[in-house]
Amino acid sequence: MIKITPIEKLGHADHGWLNARHHFSFADYYDPARMGFGHLRVWNDDTIKGNSGFPMHPHRDMEIITYVRTGAITHEDSLGNRGKTSAGEVQVMSAGTGIRHSEYNEDEETLTLFQIWVEPDRTGHTPRWDAAMVSTATDDQFRLLVSGRKKDEGAGALFIHQDAAFYRANLEAGAKVEYVTEPGRMIYLVPAKGEIAVNGSIVPVRAGVQIEDEDRITIDAPEGAEVVLLDLP
Repeated sequence: MIKITPIEKLGHADHGWLNARHHFSFADYYDPARMGFGHLRVWNDDTIKGNSGFPMHPHRDMEIITYVRTGAITHEDSLGNRGKTSAGEVQVMSAGTGIRHSEYNEDEETLTLFQIWVEPDRTGHTPRWDAAMVSTATDDQFRLLVSGRKKDEGAGALFIHQDAAFYRANLEAGAKVEYVTEPGRMIYLVPAKGEIAVNGSIVPVRAGVQIEDEDRITIDAPEGAEVVLLDLP
């Protein structure tokens, strides 16, 4: 089963400094048919103007992945962490028993990012934050960026408290890449750049793709693409 939701059909909120598309119900956007996808609770496609951002606010018991598409975001939290994550890079925050943080665009350039919330394997984890650089090379394969799966221990991915994995593929024009799914797993996929075809179905840029009961996913990128993929239990 492959279900494609174009960006125009996603939830939308324009706050002036923030223009957001919500793949699932979030804040003032509510759709009982889109409350999440397995352990994936939030996938926000945010555009943040320069010199603006989210002031300090709390979270708890959620694994939060931020993938920066353009620009850079500065993170600061109540644990004393501070770091700047730039285009193509990724950061993770385990909110656990409770953490306060801010996410701010300190530059003049507009910032675009995906923020992804994954439910943890249990409540009460110790809060933490981490970030990593990501190669921007066009290598026509999926690269593991974040994982909590036991089989990925030692692979160099950022860690989350869930049996899930987050990948990125940077594809040249005309490239094709395959992803093999394990039985019972769910896939959520978004082309951050470029139109693609998934098992022959056309997927517009920044659309959300829910995939279940597919043994193999074949992605064609006729004009090149950047694709991010979340593999969930």
